[in-house]
Amino acid sequence: MCGIFGIISKKSVNKNHLNTLALHARQRGQDSSGIIYHQNESYLIKRENYDIKKLLNQLKPLDTNIVMGHSRLITNGLNDNQPVIRDDVIVIHNGIIINTDKIWKSLYLSRTLQIDTEVINGIAISHLAQNGEIPELVNEVISSCKGTISCILILVKEGKAILFSNNGSLYTGEINSDIYFSSESFPLKKINCSKIKQIWSDAVILDIPKTNYIKLSETKLRVKNLIPKFKNIKSEEKMLEYHKPDFKRCSKCILPETMPYILFDTNGICNYCLNYTNRNNPRPKSELFDLVKPYRRKDGPDCIIPFSGGRDSSYGLHLIVKELKMKPITYTYDWGMVTDLGRRNISRMCSELKVENIIVAADISKKRRNIAMNLKAWLRSPHLGMVSILTAGDKHFFRYVETVKRQTGINLNLWGVNPLEVTHFKAGFLGVKPDFEEKSVYMQGISKQLKYQWLRLKAMARSPRYFNSSIWDTISGEFYRSFKEKKDYFHIYDYWKWDESLTDKTLAMYDWELAPDTNTTWRIGDGTAAFYNYIYKQVAGFTEHDTFRSNQIREGDISRKEAIELVKDENRPRYQNIRWYLDTINMDFEDTIKTINSIPKLYKTN
Repeated sequence: MCGIFGIISKKSVNKNHLNTLALHARQRGQDSSGIIYHQNESYLIKRENYDIKKLLNQLKPLDTNIVMGHSRLITNGLNDNQPVIRDDVIVIHNGIIINTDKIWKSLYLSRTLQIDTEVINGIAISHLAQNGEIPELVNEVISSCKGTISCILILVKEGKAILFSNNGSLYTGEINSDIYFSSESFPLKKINCSKIKQIWSDAVILDIPKTNYIKLSETKLRVKNLIPKFKNIKSEEKMLEYHKPDFKRCSKCILPETMPYILFDTNGICNYCLNYTNRNNPRPKSELFDLVKPYRRKDGPDCIIPFSGGRDSSYGLHLIVKELKMKPITYTYDWGMVTDLGRRNISRMCSELKVENIIVAADISKKRRNIAMNLKAWLRSPHLGMVSILTAGDKHFFRYVETVKRQTGINLNLWGVNPLEVTHFKAGFLGVKPDFEEKSVYMQGISKQLKYQWLRLKAMARSPRYFNSSIWDTISGEFYRSFKEKKDYFHIYDYWKWDESLTDKTLAMYDWELAPDTNTTWRIGDGTAAFYNYIYKQVAGFTEHDTFRSNQIREGDISRKEAIELVKDENRPRYQNIRWYLDTINMDFEDTIKTINSIPKLYKTN
């Protein structure tokens, strides 16, 4: 899940073109970077734990006719930067290979790095040692590896650079017979490349100078741990409380008396049930087929799918490819709270369905600092209505959809938002009364948003630490989510009925990965969900699982008895996920949980 790029030229590479390719790759990840270039009959490799922009500035002037690079969004192997070198095989890889352990067992070589990319080197070395042909090598890599693979495989002794992909996230173009390549087509168009084509498993094999000399330079100085190791500390896990509240619940759904603005009639039925209008009641599919008809293209992709790798967007992608018969590009916004599990499921789905994945990665360290600043402010003055500020950083998801549309020239975007995810309580605890007529999962409308932001501002005033350097990121994200007009924008579940059992069964066909610390499939790739749900459960006695299951009861999908049993399990604290969350934002687990546990509760316990 990175950006790769390169130029193979007859003379010295065009520096402006190189900068354009590299800086666009930076959009896909800037955690670390690497460059390989040819000079004085050697291949020189420079790898560093900082972004590609800084690395290129250090290499000026770069006088070479061959350069290939990598801008990284770290997913595994914290200090194992790319290009990955082993013997005389060099690999630059975008994607995640999810079955590396199995492949290494089948090779005569031993693994030396944590990074998944090394297994491509291992396959190549094994294949060539057996006098295998180069075209067959590509087939072997693609058939052996599960997950997304877009790759530059450099064989320096053979004088070959091999470009291939199993999901189309790699493109080539030409300028005056010079070859350019990039993870996306946009930068190639920007520098006026001709003959732009998408690379798949039919590899592009390019001639490069042969040599026996590879020189590596790297400092491996990393200050920030972007991938904290999981620590299973029993004393910490015991700190996570799981109370059984002694409170009244609705006699029809399972909402408790601590739900904001809840009222019960004489039969014990809550106003959320009495005012509920069915949401999982899709319109005829033929309407959607008619809506997308003008957007269909004979060649190339024809829609954008915002894709988190979660349950509902994954099933939505399946429907769009298999049922709607569209040719999508998926778009993922990684703001530092997409877990490795979520990323692996993105890789699974895109490789299996052969779908290009465009990643827009935030400055991960900065985003996590923002979360930490706001959590520290929240802990100084806990307020249930302000818990949502911890997820404010992900709202730029809506902003970058428009960027991806502009860069790809594709207008249509199809969303897989579950219609039953309406919670009400997150804004309710801030003082926003439920709008039972609201059809969107997210609060829409200028007047509603202004009121919400005013109430949030008053709550922030109780803890001045909220007025920190993250505030612009929060405000601008809210603007793009709730104020900015959205065009060519449709929801797949407005036309396909959302069915939990069918969704889970379908995703199992793709070997979609489940979380080790919960039985639910909802929000398991979201690094924030377990933490904020722990807060809600501790203080209010319920979580978003209660609201979700209550909506299912009202839809007639499950019984009240089933819902009660489900939330008993789903509301249990997820230690692994909470530990990961606090580690990534560099917050002390014990101090944080002690503070949350000490907050006065809105209920009595048995």
